[in-house]
Amino acid sequence: MQRRIVVISAGLSVPSSSRMLSDQLARGTLAQLADRGIAAETVVVELRDLAVDIAHNLVAGFAPAPLAAAIARVTDADALIAVTPVFSASYSGLFKSFFDLLDPKSLEAMPVIIGATGGSTRHSLVLDFAVRPLFNYFRARTVPTGVFAAPEDWGSGDSTVGGLDLRVAQAAGELAGMIVPVAAGLTEQGRQDKRARHEAELTRSLPFERLLAQISPR
Repeated sequence: MQRRIVVISAGLSVPSSSRMLSDQLARGTLAQLADRGIAAETVVVELRDLAVDIAHNLVAGFAPAPLAAAIARVTDADALIAVTPVFSASYSGLFKSFFDLLDPKSLEAMPVIIGATGGSTRHSLVLDFAVRPLFNYFRARTVPTGVFAAPEDWGSGDSTVGGLDLRVAQAAGELAGMIVPVAAGLTEQGRQDKRARHEAELTRSLPFERLLAQISPR
């Protein structure tokens, strides 16, 4: 059965460095899995396109169809690649808001590459002090190598130890290594059970209009 890897990019511009890093990590992971004889596909979720729906869900408690579909893709995935730009020494608000909508158990034991982009290498600590703790909360299995890309990493052709290409390859190899053992044991029934748990959680959150309708005057 083909593996499903969801790539989450929280970049705001077009094109964005976050999307560029996401694409590199996705290509590297697919190549590593192919070397191990595992077929896989990637699906990209651009959070920029869902910003209004995310805000609506946070306020009204109801996910519009495009957002609900994106959440389903994430919770059904075999692995995630999640990349955020760095704002004010942390992940972006859009990135955090999307993950605030997920059931806390929806990413349990899921392999994840974490990545970030920023204007200076000084921001690289965001991976271990903000992004990794977020996925620890979900009890996801983040790979040891987080990948940060600063402006000087792009187009440098740096293949030395610590260069972006090598960091991407290292993280991709670690993710592939986590996916391969899981591949043999993951069944479609397991996917359906996971989806059912998430849908049950969503039904507990009523649209804002319905919540108002339940308030009776005294």
